[in-house]
Amino acid sequence: MGKPVILAVDDDASVLEAVIQDLRRQYGSGYRILRAGSGQAALDICAQLKERGDVVALFLSDQRMPGMQGVEFLERAQGVYPDAKRALLTAYADTEAAIRAINTARIHYYLTKPWDPPEEQLYPVLDDLLEDWRVDYKPPFEGLRVVGPRWSLRDYQVRDFLSRNQIPYVWLDPEKDDAAVQLLQQYKVDDRHLPAVLFPDGAALVQPTITELAGRVGLRTQAQKDFYDLAIIGAGPAGLAAAVYGASEGLKTLVIEPEAPGGQAGSSSRIENYLGFPSGLSGADLARRAYVQASRFGAEFLTQRATSICVDNQYRLVRLADDRDVSCYACVIATGVNYRRLAAPGVERLTGAGVYYGAALVEARSCAGEQVYIVGGANSAGQAAMYFSRYAEKVTMLVRSGSLESSMSKYLIDQIAGTSNIVVETWAEVKEAIGENRLEAIRIGTQQGEELRPATGLFIFIGAAPQTDWLPEGIMRDANGFILAGRDFRVEGQLPRIWKEEREPFLLETSTPGVFVAGDVRHGSVKRAASAVGEGSIAVQFVHQYLARF
Repeated sequence: MGKPVILAVDDDASVLEAVIQDLRRQYGSGYRILRAGSGQAALDICAQLKERGDVVALFLSDQRMPGMQGVEFLERAQGVYPDAKRALLTAYADTEAAIRAINTARIHYYLTKPWDPPEEQLYPVLDDLLEDWRVDYKPPFEGLRVVGPRWSLRDYQVRDFLSRNQIPYVWLDPEKDDAAVQLLQQYKVDDRHLPAVLFPDGAALVQPTITELAGRVGLRTQAQKDFYDLAIIGAGPAGLAAAVYGASEGLKTLVIEPEAPGGQAGSSSRIENYLGFPSGLSGADLARRAYVQASRFGAEFLTQRATSICVDNQYRLVRLADDRDVSCYACVIATGVNYRRLAAPGVERLTGAGVYYGAALVEARSCAGEQVYIVGGANSAGQAAMYFSRYAEKVTMLVRSGSLESSMSKYLIDQIAGTSNIVVETWAEVKEAIGENRLEAIRIGTQQGEELRPATGLFIFIGAAPQTDWLPEGIMRDANGFILAGRDFRVEGQLPRIWKEEREPFLLETSTPGVFVAGDVRHGSVKRAASAVGEGSIAVQFVHQYLARF
């Protein structure tokens, strides 16, 4: 198979030639640039490419063409190459039709003619589309293989870690796939000690810890330097925003994250109300873009868990799980929140074996033809319901309140109402999870009484629980564990004795000077990705003011 194809379509020969020249100049080294003078000619080319086994990465089509308009061509081309990105070239007068086509033809972007200069008007858009395509494209696989039973917590944790860090792998269940058994024999792995991660070079990791796995797949587990201007703990939207702004403004920046960039938002299957993305984007896409952006500015990412923070004169020391210390001038805590644990019999025992906290997107395809339940009524639960509805036979949302209106965005409520295999049950809660080695049924409490229902997947999205027990007493928190900052840690209007500075604390500064907080873990924060991004960027401005004192 040759290079992936970019196919440009326009009935105006001079415009088409200009498009081809611009595409070849920027993308000719990595892609085959092909042209077609009409929608039908382009479909004929698609059929030929498909027959030869070639791959199309991007369609770029003009809208106004005789015989077949661009939107119609892109709709029909989607049936041939559903994974290709689709962009529409329009005149200014056609922008309304182009915007409608985002929903009807599921085009990914529209560009207004003329696109000069292409460095500003064309290439940034196509770069993003092609990068998204490369992330989703699955060439003949030659990478990692994970062998483990589906109903195993450790197997799930390995797959979830690799997926959230966007490391390609193939999962094989030895209980269902003979190829998995053969691979275990080839790699000389005992099938009693699973999961196993098998590498192309013949090496294998058996029941690996997350740190072992991170190091083996190329993630950094030890800091490159002993000292940084800024250490950011947590790589959710707030931490990633702080990393982008800190590194881009010249601060030596370290991001400490034990799992994967994106945090809780990173597991969202679709975010459709994030500014600047009219077609929506997944949490993983948002995390990937931010990670690449921060890395390009020089931010360093470390796959480690922070276990404490202490003060040494003007320095802040962050202790890591491997007992190493990282020294910095200032620190931003952006650890976000986790979902609250569901206190019902059987839930804890079956976690990872049919019961999951959060979207658990790695399980979605495995739920094909099954009945799954989602607990919660906020946006994250609604996004998960829409995603799982693509695979599961039936998705049932269990909501403790009487409706979704008070906790979920209107656009999601409308989407759920229009999806035939999603059912919303209000005044309902899980009383028990039942099963021996995996989830087999759940007991549900409703206004009519308790019911026992078969279930293979239970996905929990309830509440927000900050993980702040590891912080020292010098960083004040509210009764629920959320971190107090600025005026919030005043006691009866007065700064507490623990605050030793003569100055007032900065807005996002904790009760330990030089330690800031941003995002969902902060007391009083708005639990939205966009607000977390805003707080992360603002925190860096206060870091600069703090550092200016030295």
